[in-house]
Amino acid sequence: MNSLTQVKKISILPFVIAQALVALTVLLVAPPVLGERGQHRDSAPPDVTVSGSFGRMFRNLPPFAPPNNAVRDALMELGREGGILDANDDLAAGPVALITDPNLQLINRNNPTHTAGVTFLGQFLDHDMTFDLTSRLGFPTNPITSPNARTPFFDLDSVYAGGPGGNPELFDAADPIKFRIESGGQFEDLPRDPTNNVAIIGDPRNDENMMIAGLHAAFLLFHNHAVDLIRSQNPGIPDNDAYSQAHRLTVWHYHWIILHEFLPHIVPQSVIDDVLTNGRRFYDPLHNEAFIPVEFQIIYRFGHSMVRPSYRANLHGDNGQPFFGMIFDPAEPGNPDPIDLRGNARAPRRFIGWQTFFDFGGAYSADVRPNKRIDTKVSTPLFQLPLEVIPSGTPPVSLMERNLLRCVTWMLPSGQRIANEMGIPPLSNSDLAELQTIRPSFVQSTPLFYYILKETELREDGLRLGPMGARIVAEVFIGLLQLDPDSYFSVQPAWLPTLPTHDGTPESFRMIDFLTFAGVDPTSRGQ
Repeated sequence: MNSLTQVKKISILPFVIAQALVALTVLLVAPPVLGERGQHRDSAPPDVTVSGSFGRMFRNLPPFAPPNNAVRDALMELGREGGILDANDDLAAGPVALITDPNLQLINRNNPTHTAGVTFLGQFLDHDMTFDLTSRLGFPTNPITSPNARTPFFDLDSVYAGGPGGNPELFDAADPIKFRIESGGQFEDLPRDPTNNVAIIGDPRNDENMMIAGLHAAFLLFHNHAVDLIRSQNPGIPDNDAYSQAHRLTVWHYHWIILHEFLPHIVPQSVIDDVLTNGRRFYDPLHNEAFIPVEFQIIYRFGHSMVRPSYRANLHGDNGQPFFGMIFDPAEPGNPDPIDLRGNARAPRRFIGWQTFFDFGGAYSADVRPNKRIDTKVSTPLFQLPLEVIPSGTPPVSLMERNLLRCVTWMLPSGQRIANEMGIPPLSNSDLAELQTIRPSFVQSTPLFYYILKETELREDGLRLGPMGARIVAEVFIGLLQLDPDSYFSVQPAWLPTLPTHDGTPESFRMIDFLTFAGVDPTSRGQ
């Protein structure tokens, strides 16, 4: 940036609107439905993509099923609480036992290759590249008529919004190139409106739960420390330049983590290497205008399967004892210090001890906890979303039902059709036989959301995405980095991280190093 008033190619959600929307956000759910914009039609839209809107990757494939009530009813049955997607966790056992008792994890299996923080890093990335405000749940919507309220890049517009000039309320009045950060607990919290606890941040969804709020706070602190570093290295540097350099330092280290840590967690390295070496084959935006494909938007919801029913938020926040909580407890509306891990609340115990979520090594390795596997057994709390956080105040309250209905919203092709189009052997009818009693046609023409979970479960044992999902996610992630004119991919392809790492090598920069520089790691807190 050359000026504090310049907005970096952003279609931002101004903070005033963000405050109004925060009550409409849903825990770990893609943005809510606010209207009925879009063309209701039974076929895919034309072969067009528009920058700033959603679009299609596979534009000539027919929908998996007609958009009628029978199909919607079948999707509701597939995604209902107690249905075949529900892991049926024993919630009565409590949040501690659900983490520590191996007998309660036989169906909803742990992923030994992931730590629990991967889920929330993935959620943060989603909020940075996509915000759907207009599509209608379960009714056909043309993607090109649906604007994306985020820029389709990993440019941290969800954090920076319009910058100090465009959104000064996000920044510190005493030092306007640094973010506001507050503390209402033992450690940092997002800045909040004291009358209602609404977070004053660039994207209201980043206060949906304690973990995503803590991660957003870490990004605020990382930038602030980057400003301090730039000033120490360049005494007398103008604020405009210090802000611009700190912004770039933050974004480029974030990009490095995306490519070298997050993506290899969810996609086989061989797929990443092939896309980098041989190019993208399926994500090919017209005129190199980046957009978010609706196929990707649904596939990326695989992250919901990684969510645990409960977490240990920290080791000593609850009167000196570990604070354990369900990711969500529907019996907690309006509590200023809820027993679950929802956001939009401030209390002394409501902070994140990151050694539970990322492996800092040494003695801290004993504290880290794993994700759940990517499969067709999803943690039970996600089938019980509260009515008060659903825009209409009406069902469906199951996140899985909502995900499946979005396959109708976008009139998506079946998983089998997309696999065949990509030259990947599709799952067999016997692989999907459990769908026969729900709707026989789903066995051969499977909703994409269910298909991607099943493909991962059968072909990668739930550890990382299967071949179709992996290729699509890798191409879109790498494509967004390649198409962003301000990414290090575009500006300085040989760039390496410049901040300290735990093992002393620039190439090894990871989330633990990011959190350490931000000053929220367990060592800096004496945990």
